[in-house]
Amino acid sequence: MTEDEMARSALIERGLTLGRGPTVLIGDRWEDGAGEGVLTSMNPSTGEVLEHVPPASREQASRAVLAARAALDGPWGRMSPVERGSALDRLADTLEAHSAELQALIVTELGSPIATTRTMQVATSIARIRFYAGLARSGPLGGWERSLPVGDGSSASILFWQPAGVVTAITAYNFPLGIAALKVGAALAAGCSVVLSPSPRTFLTSRALVRLAIESGLPPGVLNLVTGEIEASVELTTHPEVDVVSFTGSTAVGSQIQAQSAATVKRVVLELGGKSPSVILPDAPLRAAVTSSVLRFTRNAGQACGATTRLLVPIADYEEVAEIARDVMEALPVGDPWLESTVVGPLIRDEQRQSVEAVIDRALAAGACVLAGGGRPEGQSGFFLNPTLIGAVDNDAEISRRELFGPVAVVLPYEDVDEALALANATDFGLNAGVWGRTSDAMAFARRIRSGTVAINGGGPSRADMPWGGFGLSGIGRDGGEEGMREFLEVQHIHWPL
Repeated sequence: MTEDEMARSALIERGLTLGRGPTVLIGDRWEDGAGEGVLTSMNPSTGEVLEHVPPASREQASRAVLAARAALDGPWGRMSPVERGSALDRLADTLEAHSAELQALIVTELGSPIATTRTMQVATSIARIRFYAGLARSGPLGGWERSLPVGDGSSASILFWQPAGVVTAITAYNFPLGIAALKVGAALAAGCSVVLSPSPRTFLTSRALVRLAIESGLPPGVLNLVTGEIEASVELTTHPEVDVVSFTGSTAVGSQIQAQSAATVKRVVLELGGKSPSVILPDAPLRAAVTSSVLRFTRNAGQACGATTRLLVPIADYEEVAEIARDVMEALPVGDPWLESTVVGPLIRDEQRQSVEAVIDRALAAGACVLAGGGRPEGQSGFFLNPTLIGAVDNDAEISRRELFGPVAVVLPYEDVDEALALANATDFGLNAGVWGRTSDAMAFARRIRSGTVAINGGGPSRADMPWGGFGLSGIGRDGGEEGMREFLEVQHIHWPL
């Protein structure tokens, strides 16, 4: 073993050490799960099992909620916004001090390539916590209270922003640190307490986050951890002491969570799926547009709700788009996520890969064709799938309408811009979109797309102050930015006669 390999092995072990141990935190007490069954953390690059743990029980989930309520009614609820901001700054500092171990853990447990993990998985997460630290101090809308105009002079009114209460935060596996940073950062900045319920596929990363949060000095009960499955999730979405449920995941599960939460009239924030278009207008620079579009549906192995998996192109450019895509995709490194050059790592599990392949096979059987990529890379032991671009398919096909969570996209030709707009909006989702062309034309087009986010000519880097969410089946409410914090606030109106 070379010195570099030994250093990497030691780094991975330090990361795994952060993630291993009891996976339930209730107040200040770590516990093993007491539920039935087993949860498995696995290295998707090799298929190696990293950890087996029992899931949390419903009773543990209930106690975690009560611990969060006690913290809200106790020390955390009595802290000033400035003190909450300082607590979040300390959390960001602690995460930053352990950023190398967190990167190693995410590469190992998720398979996200190191170059992507360093920026999109870890650095972005820390930036989000720091953003919410500042927002805790400044308050929503520039302050924690606001006077209304006196009006006819007979009375005065003040609006106060108050924490909504106890929050259940349920996160997905594809960005295990980043999604938690959005929800936990915003909720804590608002003054809420949180029960974090992570994906059972990446629970080591989630445990590492909570462990470091406690190390940073968060008071007991402010952030609790319940690593479980359906049994615990039901308790966390129906418990009468939970005030807000914030979920990121599939539309099917989000709908179920909304139904479970309805009986106790909880506020529900749902960040769900997408089938996002990348619209190449007739005057767009084809190579830049196609290259960027390919990278946006292949990064994180396509396991991103905002992946632009429908490429809408002028019919006259269809063949050239396919040729450019072949060139780009043939040059994309697929494989070892520890290599700096790797762009496409593995899918999270073999069953996820098989699910994506089954949809491709059904599309091909119905007359579609592979324009670029396809198949599995040779010589890889993990759950790898080559990026695949599908043609000869219409917008009503399963592969064009269903979110696959894999590095697969379709090319849809259009005759004119009006048809392109109709195709872009002909989806059950409305989360993310891309438009390529002259800025003025692209802006006019973007304003007509029913999409929570639209990137023109590649957009810009991820921002901590940007809201994330969408139309239709893409969810309810927003994560991120000031809008994300306001999901965890209630406005109180106090007025009196003059």
